[in-house]
Amino acid sequence: MELTGGCLCKAVHYRIAEPPVTARACWCRMCQTIGGGSGTVNALFNTSALTISGDLKEFSFIADSGNVMYCRFCPICGTHVLVTSQRRPHFTAVRVGTLDDPNKVSPESTIWTSMAPTWAAIDPKLPCLDGQPPPGRST
Repeated sequence: MELTGGCLCKAVHYRIAEPPVTARACWCRMCQTIGGGSGTVNALFNTSALTISGDLKEFSFIADSGNVMYCRFCPICGTHVLVTSQRRPHFTAVRVGTLDDPNKVSPESTIWTSMAPTWAAIDPKLPCLDGQPPPGRST
């Protein structure tokens, strides 16, 4: 499986050489801010499977989980493309909306539902967690 994507203005492109480890819809406050009010959907990949062309700017912050996170975005159009965690640099989360075909990846769960607004559209068919999922064998 190969996935491709990039930012809105096409200055940043990426290729991913393997399927995602997982994908999650997230309703933490940071994702709500980035999503302009909605949550975000992020697919987690092995960092080694990702090839990026174009320049990205980086913004670091401490997430609700306590992790130091690094959001990477296009400096031209501002599209948030990638996010990594200081605790797990071997994984990179890709914003599913930046995939050329976002139908190729679907969320497997919804996280940080405790922070979602009362009007949030949360898929009842997906497992939901109030906060950050515990690290698994591969995440």
